[in-house]
Amino acid sequence: MTEPRRSTVVTIANQKGGVGKSTTAINLAAGLALQGERVLLIDLDPQGNATSGLGIDRSRISQSIYDVLLKQIPMDDAIEPTSVRDLYMVPATIDLAGAEIELVSVFSRELRLRNSLEAVRDDFDFVMVDCPPSLGLLTVNGLAAADEVVIPIQCEYYALEGLSQLLRNVDMVKANLNPGLRIGGVILTMYDARTRLAKEVADQVRGYFGDDTYRTIIPRSVRLSEAPSFGEPIETFDPMSRGAIAYRQLAREFRQRHGREDAG
Repeated sequence: MTEPRRSTVVTIANQKGGVGKSTTAINLAAGLALQGERVLLIDLDPQGNATSGLGIDRSRISQSIYDVLLKQIPMDDAIEPTSVRDLYMVPATIDLAGAEIELVSVFSRELRLRNSLEAVRDDFDFVMVDCPPSLGLLTVNGLAAADEVVIPIQCEYYALEGLSQLLRNVDMVKANLNPGLRIGGVILTMYDARTRLAKEVADQVRGYFGDDTYRTIIPRSVRLSEAPSFGEPIETFDPMSRGAIAYRQLAREFRQRHGREDAG
């Protein structure tokens, strides 16, 4: 008998806010599910944008990622189905806002997410973790649990500002908590083809990260920003929009990078 395939845990992180992190988490996860992968998305951001962006009413959630991390309930008890087939979610509620402080005194505080994932990760092909825009204990938990970190970078002024600190944190987590952690890729977001600045930033990022930069570029798009308010990923909200086409292509490229046989 062959061993069951172990899922790949992908943490999406950038301590800068407004870079398209939750948008990428939602739409890459949904794109992978719609291309036949079984995906779990974990919302580790107290703002809960990934949770509401997939149509889950935060006021009606009985168990959330907060309960998993702080009360150590089984992660299976907090998993919710979404409107997308084969896409499941562990949602976030406002309780998570206090988790950074509450975790400080907790035993193995940096490994709470990794330990709780063990029981469910073989049920999925990919586990995606949407981190908060900070470098606190929640993000450290996301990095400690991950096989790889994917970094969305917006094609605007100050795009690379603070990135060196994120990369230092990745190195620290790798050295002290998670030796297998790697940079899984950089995704260029909010690209406006009408501006020279966007092209300059894209060239700068490609020059720095080389082949780690995904070929697919996510455009700035009104439809992309509208979709979360309807609780849908762009792929079901407006499948023919530029944003949907870009995230569909990104999911294909992501699958190719991970050796999925039918990725094309």
